[in-house]
Amino acid sequence: MEQQTKIDRWLLIPMLGVIIIGLMAVYSATHGTGDATLFYRQFSWAVIGIVVLFFVYTHDVRVIRDNAYIFYTIGILLLVAVLLFGKKVGGHSSWIKIGFFSFQPSEIAKMSTILALARFLSEDETDIRSIPHLFIALGIAFFPALLIILQLDMGTTITCLSFIAPMLIISGFDIYILMLFAFPLILMLSGFFNVYFIIAFAILLFAILIVYRKKFQLHQLFVIGTGLATSLFTNQFATSLLKPHQIDRIQTFLDPMNDPRGAGYNVLQAKIAISSGGFLGKGFLQGTQTQLRFIPAQWTDFIFCVIGEELGFIGAALLLSLYLTLILRLIWAIFSIKNRFVELTLTGYVSLLFIHIVINTGMTIGLIPVIGVPLPFVSYGGSSLIGNMIMVGLAMNFSRNKRSLGY
Repeated sequence: MEQQTKIDRWLLIPMLGVIIIGLMAVYSATHGTGDATLFYRQFSWAVIGIVVLFFVYTHDVRVIRDNAYIFYTIGILLLVAVLLFGKKVGGHSSWIKIGFFSFQPSEIAKMSTILALARFLSEDETDIRSIPHLFIALGIAFFPALLIILQLDMGTTITCLSFIAPMLIISGFDIYILMLFAFPLILMLSGFFNVYFIIAFAILLFAILIVYRKKFQLHQLFVIGTGLATSLFTNQFATSLLKPHQIDRIQTFLDPMNDPRGAGYNVLQAKIAISSGGFLGKGFLQGTQTQLRFIPAQWTDFIFCVIGEELGFIGAALLLSLYLTLILRLIWAIFSIKNRFVELTLTGYVSLLFIHIVINTGMTIGLIPVIGVPLPFVSYGGSSLIGNMIMVGLAMNFSRNKRSLGY
C-alpha cells in the first residue's frame, strides 16, 4: 500500500523548538551551580531521544499495536520494582537506580498504559457500553495508577488518570454516564474550599446534568447529593484525612502569604520571577531570581520561571505557541487518520500532554496547587523527555502511514 514518506514537520519542528528552549532553560537554571553535568545529561537524553524517536518513526505500526500488552506488562513490572527497590527522591520512591543511571518507571508506564488501553478499546469485540468491557478498560487504566499512588506520587497519579475519560468518550462511551461517575469525585476534591463555594459548585454540576439530559431525573439529585455530602465531610475532616505536607500545599494555594518563608515560598518566588521578566525578559543568564537560586527545583518542576524571567512574555508565549502547534497537529491527526487504534492512542497522548502543561504552568503562576509535575520536553529528566519523544515519534509514524492506516 502507498505510504507517505515525508516527515511531518508540523510535529517535528514544534517539538524540537520546545526541546531547544528547554535545554537553554536547564543550562541557565544550573549555570554557576558547580554541577554542569545536569545540562550535559539533559542534552545527552535529547540526542538519545531523537534516535529512539526515529526508530519508532520507521518501525512497523502493526508491531507496536500487536505488542501493546507486552509494553504494558513491562511498565507494570517496573512500577512493582520501584515499590521493592525504588530510590527515594523528593519524598517519593519513584526512581530505579542502576549504577550511575536513574530513571522513573511511571513515565514509561503512562505511555504503555495509553497503548494498552487503545489496543483493548480498538478491538472489534470490545463494546465499551457493556459492563464487563468497561470494567476491563478501567482496570487497565487504574491498576498502574494504584501502583503510582503507593509511591506517594500524587502529581504523577493525577496525570496518569487524565487520559481515561477522553479515550472512553472517543471509544463511544456515553458522556452522561461518565459525568455521573465523575461529578461526585470532582465535588469531593472541592471539599478543601469553603462551604459556600462547595454548595455553589454542586448547584452548577446539578444544572449541567439537567441541561445535558434536557430533563430532571431523580438519580441526578442522588449523584450530586452524594458528592455534596462527601465534599462537606472532606471539608470538616480534611486535617485528619491528609498528611501535613498535603494540607500545607492546599493552604498555600489558597493563600501563599499564609506561610511565605515555608510552604508558600516556592509559589511567591515563582510569581516574582515571572512578573519581573516583563515583556522582553531580563536576558539569557540574567535572571536575578533564578541565577541567585531563590527558586528551588528551578530546573525541574519550576523551570517555567526561568523562561518567564529571562525570556519574558515573548519567550513564554513562544513556548506555549509551540505547544499549541504540536497539540493542534496531534488533534488534526486524530480526525484525519481513520483508524481506531490511532485515534485512541493520540487522544490519550494529547490529554496527557495537555494536563502536564496546564498543571505545571498553573502551579508556577499560583493557579493550581504545587503537586510536582514536569513541563514536557523542558523540565530536567530523561525519563519524561524520552517518553514524550517516543509518543511524538509514534504520531509521526501514524502520519507517515496515513493512507495505509485509513480504511
